Amino acid sequence: MAWFILIVAGLLETGWAIGLKYTEGFTRPIPSLLTGAAIVVSMYLLSVAARTLPIGSAYVIWVGIGASGAALLGVWLLGETMSPARGFFLLLLVGSIIGLKLTSGH
Repeated sequence: MAWFILIVAGLLETGWAIGLKYTEGFTRPIPSLLTGAAIVVSMYLLSVAARTLPIGSAYVIWVGIGASGAALLGVWLLGETMSPARGFFLLLLVGSIIGLKLTSGH
């Protein structure tokens, strides 16, 4: 269950990272409220998952899900470019997340 919670926390991190763009410096109320709520819930879920998972693995996986998700959604939603090098390093990041999960012992 902790892994599922951690994945949800990472997806929410992706959401708040992308949400920051839509807040326009926290000048837009609705996107700002949604982004703030996603930050709080994401960190809360990370803390719940870290009760049973090693914090080093949990934190890196949480950040990795958020970073890779934000990079992919940046391309899809915001028109950012995806160079071959950027794609390669995103694949390395995802591979690292999977490797940490497989070797965490939980």
